[in-house]
Amino acid sequence: MAYALKLEGIHKAFGDFVALHSIDLTIDSGELVCFLGPSGCGKTTLLRIIAGLERQTRGTIIQDGRDVSHAPPAARDYGIVFQSYALFPNLTIEQNVAYGLVNRRKARGEIKARVNELLTLVGLPTEGRKYPSQLSGGQQQRVALARALATSPHLLLLDEPLSALDAKVRERLRGEVRGLQRRLGVTTIMVTHDQEEALSMSDRIVVMNQGAIEQIGTPGAVYERPETPFVADFLGKVNVLKATALGGGRYRAGTVDLELPADGFAAGETVRIYLRPEDRHVEGDIAALPNRLTGKITGIDYLGTFCLAELACPGLGKPIQISYSLNQMHDLDVRLGAEIQIALRVDRVRVFADRAAAPFAAASVA
Repeated sequence: MAYALKLEGIHKAFGDFVALHSIDLTIDSGELVCFLGPSGCGKTTLLRIIAGLERQTRGTIIQDGRDVSHAPPAARDYGIVFQSYALFPNLTIEQNVAYGLVNRRKARGEIKARVNELLTLVGLPTEGRKYPSQLSGGQQQRVALARALATSPHLLLLDEPLSALDAKVRERLRGEVRGLQRRLGVTTIMVTHDQEEALSMSDRIVVMNQGAIEQIGTPGAVYERPETPFVADFLGKVNVLKATALGGGRYRAGTVDLELPADGFAAGETVRIYLRPEDRHVEGDIAALPNRLTGKITGIDYLGTFCLAELACPGLGKPIQISYSLNQMHDLDVRLGAEIQIALRVDRVRVFADRAAAPFAAASVA
């Protein structure tokens, strides 16, 4: 597959502060790629550099085989949608969508046909004569998307386009934007700090931290097989257990011995075990499984379709959170004070050296 965009050694410094550390990234034609990370990680700066709205300190940008490293925004082939919609309040919806086409001096009939096509595409075929203030936030964002697509760009840039919307509208538009992107086949880069948004919409996720790329992969890969402590800690909920390697894939957390597939640690080396609440067996013949834990339920967070139960296991040193579906809560009689036995899923648990512990500790279940 041909690539649509290639970044080589993109570095950005603001005085003594380095915002981006030599970013290398290739995006294939037709992909939807999300830049995901906490505030200040450099994801928006990287998007602005791709758009030409910010100039990199050094590095090369190749778009469709053309070096656009120092080209102005107007000379780059992209459409962009911002969080704030950025619609012209004094122009009608039709005029907003037509703006780029008018600037390119397209024929009036061609403009009208294209505007009608796009408004139909985004589900607003009868709203063309209204003004932005007469539309809801979700409708305005659809108009902004139509305007970005009007000139048929080869690259679509989305700068947190859904973050200003309420949860229900945001969830609906996620599906609409993804469906539209697939139908059009337009290469898309989206900046977001919303993990659910990135996991549900993207072909690949670029996880960023402190101006560098931590991991690039499919949603399943970065969530299930994190390559660094930061990625394991940042994506989703996770229990982090401090342990000591015993050698041969065995570890001791508190006074509990665990057998895990992650090896390569010398006996006596301090490690951190990363365990998501769902990475456990709670049904079936648990007594026949390795890495069994028995504990008491000391807290329950009810979250609708599933619950997070806090399990205090003697000897483990700290309670851990385990997820149960609503049906499992009833079928297994999971309640405060109940004695519960689980077994860890050895194929899902991740082990990292303690010296590489992730700085983003706020995301962990501790």
